Amino acid sequence: KSTKTALEGSMADDFLLDTDDLTRRMDGAMANLRTEFASLRTGRASASMLEPIMVDAYGSMTPINQVGTVNVPESRMVTINVWDKGLVGKVEKAIRESGLGINPQLNGTIIMLPIPELNEERRRELGKVA
Repeated sequence: KSTKTALEGSMADDFLLDTDDLTRRMDGAMANLRTEFASLRTGRASASMLEPIMVDAYGSMTPINQVGTVNVPESRMVTINVWDKGLVGKVEKAIRESGLGINPQLNGTIIMLPIPELNEERRRELGKVA
């Protein structure tokens, strides 16, 4: 059921407000904001911080969670078990170029991402972004 409301007044005689469309668009904006906040590196490990990272795999850009298993074994460590040995270098490169400020450590097909503690500079940066 579509809800359209006509605004009354001299300047808005022909203006219809589609509240269903506005609700749908606002829900999409809120979902996007949640995703952006989840991807912030706050000093605590989270698998969602890697969601925006895309890897050049098999000729197309692929989300990192589709080339390996992302786990959080400790509060300051994220691991990625890459399924294809040939993609380990590309996954490492994508992480380094992502701007997260994390240096991946390789152990065979497992990439370990130690999350450093927040320093004063990073806290200020987070305050500006969030």
